[in-house]
Amino acid sequence: MDAAIHLSLAAGTPAWLIPVTATLAAISLVFLGFELVRGRASVALRSAVGVTGFVGIALLAAAVLRPERVDAKENSVPAKVTLLLDQSQSMALSEEGKARTARRDEAVAALEARGGAKGGVRLEKVGFADGLSDGEGGPRSDLSKALTELTEPRGSALENRGTSAERPKAIVLFSDGRLDDPSAEADEHMLKRLAPAGMPIHTVLTAGPTVADASVASVRSTGNAVAHAPLALRIGVVCTDRLSCNEIPVTVSELREDGPKVALARGVATVKEGRGEVEVPITLDRAGTRVIEVAIDAPSGDTIAENNHRFLPFAVTRDRVRVLHVAGRPTNDVRTLRDWLKSDRAVDVVSFFILRTPTDNPHATPSDLSLIPFPVDELFTEHLPSFDAVVLQDFDAQPYGLERHLGQLSRYVRGGGGIVMVGGPNSFVAGGYANTPLADVLPVLLDGAPGATSADLGDVVPSYTAEGRGAALLAPLRGLAGEELPAMPGTNIVGAVRPGALALWVHPSRNAGKDGAKMPILALGDAENGRSIALTVDGSWTLAFSSLGERTGGRAHAAFWDGLLGWLMRDSRYELLQVGLESPCVAAPPSDAPPTEATAKRPVLRVRGATDATAVTLEVRKMGGTAQKAMAVSAPVTRGKDLLFTLPALPPGGFTARAKLRGGFSTTFDFACEAGGDEWADVRPDEGRLQRLAAATGGTFVRSDALGSLPLPAPTVITVERRSRPLLANWLWAFLAAAALGGHWVLRRQAKLL
Repeated sequence: MDAAIHLSLAAGTPAWLIPVTATLAAISLVFLGFELVRGRASVALRSAVGVTGFVGIALLAAAVLRPERVDAKENSVPAKVTLLLDQSQSMALSEEGKARTARRDEAVAALEARGGAKGGVRLEKVGFADGLSDGEGGPRSDLSKALTELTEPRGSALENRGTSAERPKAIVLFSDGRLDDPSAEADEHMLKRLAPAGMPIHTVLTAGPTVADASVASVRSTGNAVAHAPLALRIGVVCTDRLSCNEIPVTVSELREDGPKVALARGVATVKEGRGEVEVPITLDRAGTRVIEVAIDAPSGDTIAENNHRFLPFAVTRDRVRVLHVAGRPTNDVRTLRDWLKSDRAVDVVSFFILRTPTDNPHATPSDLSLIPFPVDELFTEHLPSFDAVVLQDFDAQPYGLERHLGQLSRYVRGGGGIVMVGGPNSFVAGGYANTPLADVLPVLLDGAPGATSADLGDVVPSYTAEGRGAALLAPLRGLAGEELPAMPGTNIVGAVRPGALALWVHPSRNAGKDGAKMPILALGDAENGRSIALTVDGSWTLAFSSLGERTGGRAHAAFWDGLLGWLMRDSRYELLQVGLESPCVAAPPSDAPPTEATAKRPVLRVRGATDATAVTLEVRKMGGTAQKAMAVSAPVTRGKDLLFTLPALPPGGFTARAKLRGGFSTTFDFACEAGGDEWADVRPDEGRLQRLAAATGGTFVRSDALGSLPLPAPTVITVERRSRPLLANWLWAFLAAAALGGHWVLRRQAKLL
């Protein structure tokens, strides 16, 4: 604690009085000086007039302002300065054998040595990547988000990290300038908004000279990726001035789980002033998430091989879902489903009503018939692969010659197709499907014993299972009707669910299997790469035409079939298990390279939708080979309703994660891991961006080897004890001012200045 003496004004003096008094005093002195210059009296007399005038004006001002002496005991608190450390992936790069992280840490240590207690500042280190970080880096550098978190009021992300919420007096940014946000195109107005007024952002460049490197800088598409439709990719490349570049070949390939990568397109980018671009068309044949590799043939002398490849996931959609709908006769259920399929613009439906068999004799000539024999051979041999899903509704396989094609239909499902078998008098066991290849891909067992009961004709109200209540594909229906379901006219008799399959609706009283489980009415199952659904009732039309349908405006039927078809097509909204990355996957560094903040973080997959953590297993395989082994995955950690699986350190490339429920039911998720990603797309340090940021916020730009010129804020002074007393009594100020002005008046008369 230090003792200090200050001059102050009397308590209660209005703030406006000080400038007014000073202005009037200055005007008086100016006029006095003008008069003295023009006066004809002797120099001595004019000097006496000037001195007494100045003293009189000063004493009059003091009488108005009443100065006091203040004796105070003060503490000097060092100003808080936040050191904001870039921990993004670009900081892992090296120049001349030294990593940017090493340059950053050396600069921070030098500033800490300078700005300790003797420097009058308190230094606080905070890292950032995608916002403020917890010591682990990331694949992005979002400075805008980090500064928002840093300067927001108490209760902020800083307090959550155990950091003081006191606002800093200044921020010192240590970075290479390769920021994702703000972008290089940000104007001065945008940069000024990054920090509050009066809080300068000083910037320190922590990168060495640019290395010789060519890279894939950007990959942009001119539209959405649609299966079987051409998609134009615009691929940008960057070449630093230390590498000779003219034309750089570019290759685009698709990575696959079940085989080597497939080349899709090739092109050549012409480089001018360090940048080039080429547009290539590609066509992706399969819907879902596809992982694309974009690679360049870098010229000789390229020093960073990792950014010669980009691995990017593309969400490929179907233009329209192509559905084959085959029904035995136009019942209420058949007509309602057909009308819904035809009303959905996203569905291209080919529908057949089978009203006669090839052996029927209508006793009429062919020209008199409006109905034709069912083209079973053509549909299930030549055209079957063109359909995304097949709906068999109340259709008997044997009379129409479908029996010999059931093996082909089974292979279609196992190869990735989808099938729905809907109940009715000519479906399941009654339709002759028991003990056939198609029965092997259905999610329910069929009893093909002679004399087995095939149907229950009584009305049935299905019951939800625990899995049905939590299933995303039934969420739209439950959102409309809760768990209420209408009575449906009868059901086919089936056995228990096949191992690995799930029942979402069951019969309220009828059992199936030896364990006493209720007979499934709605069941889902996997069959290798394909999916199947068994709906044993032909009464889903009652969801639209019943008291429930009236209350829901007929929307319950569409919500129900939207979910079934969406799940069959692997729409992520309807998956039973939803899998995703907690954060972008950063590939592990080479074995001889030290880990950095960004690469030390292992990828984490989030699985949502499981009711029992012990029932879920996760397998991860690298794409690009026919016999890739599953990688070891740690046991899941529960976070609310999610399961978090920590993966091993992954190399660059594409990967397929398969989450399995109850040992068989699975959801796949394809993702990509990159060594540098966008952060390594352009390895050149951006000194200009750091200079503009400092200038816009009132800060100073320096390089890491010139920290001595970096200004630091002054300490904050806190007064602990304060005593004040007037320099002179108020009456004495007035008396002295009057005496001085009186003497000044007498001298002015003698000098004839009146």
